[in-house]
Amino acid sequence: MENKQTRKVSLITKLTIMVTVFGVISLIMNSAYTYITQTVSYHRECENNLRKITDYMQAELAEEGDDFKELKEYFEQHHEDMLVPADFGWDYSQAKESFEELFKKEYPGKIPGRDVSFAELTDEVKSAYALYRYEYWISTFHSVSDKFNLVYTYFIYPLDEPNVCYMIDPMPDVRSVDGKDYFALGASGPLTAEKYPMMWEAWHTQKSPTGFDVFDNEYGNNYAYYAPLVVDGQGVGLIGAEIAVASVSSTILSSVLTQIFGYLIILTISISIMVYLSKRAFINRLLDLTHSVAEYSEKKDPAVAGFIREREQGNDEIRSLSDNFADMIVELKDYMDNLQSVTAEKERIGAELNVATQIQADMLPRIFPTFSDKKEYELFATMDPAKEVGGDFYDFFNIDDDHLGLVVADVSGKGVPAALFMVIAKTLIKNRALLGGSPSEVLSYANEQLCEGNDAELFVTVWFAIIDVHTGKGIAANAGHEHPAIKRAGGEFELSIYKHSVAVATMEGIRFREHEFELHPGDILFCYTDGVTEATDSGNNLFGNDRLLAALNKDPNASAEGLCQNVMESIDEFVGQAPQFDDITMLCIKFN
Repeated sequence: MENKQTRKVSLITKLTIMVTVFGVISLIMNSAYTYITQTVSYHRECENNLRKITDYMQAELAEEGDDFKELKEYFEQHHEDMLVPADFGWDYSQAKESFEELFKKEYPGKIPGRDVSFAELTDEVKSAYALYRYEYWISTFHSVSDKFNLVYTYFIYPLDEPNVCYMIDPMPDVRSVDGKDYFALGASGPLTAEKYPMMWEAWHTQKSPTGFDVFDNEYGNNYAYYAPLVVDGQGVGLIGAEIAVASVSSTILSSVLTQIFGYLIILTISISIMVYLSKRAFINRLLDLTHSVAEYSEKKDPAVAGFIREREQGNDEIRSLSDNFADMIVELKDYMDNLQSVTAEKERIGAELNVATQIQADMLPRIFPTFSDKKEYELFATMDPAKEVGGDFYDFFNIDDDHLGLVVADVSGKGVPAALFMVIAKTLIKNRALLGGSPSEVLSYANEQLCEGNDAELFVTVWFAIIDVHTGKGIAANAGHEHPAIKRAGGEFELSIYKHSVAVATMEGIRFREHEFELHPGDILFCYTDGVTEATDSGNNLFGNDRLLAALNKDPNASAEGLCQNVMESIDEFVGQAPQFDDITMLCIKFN
């Protein structure tokens, strides 16, 4: 009972956690969406305000027209002599009064700009006027930044691209003159087109750009907008304004937090109701079923099946699950009774397959070098079955003192049927070849014998050759088998492709084609089954002829055994962890 209560609490806890996680994820996604949409709206509003502010300053400067243009020209030549006190507090009234007093003294009864132009002023009056107007504009730019909560508002003009000069700079450096601090005017620096594309677009086109420059500096992530100042069709400079968009307003945060709080209340109530209903609807029933299964696991009493059916009165998936468990308990006893006999039978079959594997291996020549008295050639062969027993086989035997028979074959199908067919085919081919005759006659005989009673419709592809070990001349018949690879002395391996006959045991009365060939000293002949070229990796790619030739030509002058090992290593590396689906058989003869 204590165990049941523990499981009950655990299941309810897991359900509560699952629902809570779902609710929290929904809350986070909803809050993130609200935050993003409101932030985008806020940023868009900032950008529009930035555009309006810049256009406003453009209109203010353009209204002065030639006067501001003359001020810029004077600034370019005399900015080092213009002394703006670092502590003037953005109040240009003192500079204005100084200019007016000096102008009245020099030009009594006259009005500046109307009666006396800037160019006609004396150097002293020009300096006073330029200082007064400069302090006026730098104060104006500073007040605009404060009023609209901007990071930076300024006036610049290009020098030699990408360098620009900051003419009106509300945040200039400070320099000391005679022990007093003044603004260091005329600062310049590079603004590259890669970082400030909109600024240079505004300058080159003399039109307000369609977008904003976005960059990071010591003030955070900024938007910068630029408006060109054009006087009499000539570009004078650029008005720039920057605003930091580092966070949203308190209204956005308040709105998001309010939504989170309300959602949490709804989530808590929903979870409580869902857990209560789930407990009554299915949790208790599932735990009762779990208890019954645990009781059967402990006592192994089939009567538990009846208790499960009686207790469960529902009509849903839990009822189906209970019925299935009851049926399983009833069937489990029969299964356990049968398992012992099945296991014994499986062990018997496994033992017999091991014997069959050994018998099949013993049927193939496995001692190398073989025919130690034969110095005319070097021979090696190998067969790696995909299952316990295989359908591939190779064979080589002396027909007489001068002739050697070579066989490489592949039976269709896998497992025991293919292995039995392989034993018969190997025996027929060798016995008939020892009686004499051409490869075509030997395969024709084997074909007739194998076609009789072949209800399983198995067939075998065969490459069979008879070679004169003294002259190297040979005759081969290819019954639907892979094309061998041959290397001439001093060359590389390549496929010997020719038209071959159909496989053995496909139909009666077949005449098999033959072709003559000749091996010279240093030549190597390599034969194989399709398990080599059709070896498959995990991506279902085939090993193929190109990889086969590459493996052979890795060391084309290696021994017959070395060539077979090189091919097998290449197959293993290519296949990796993919399972072997077909028998792999190779035979190599090196003519000396």
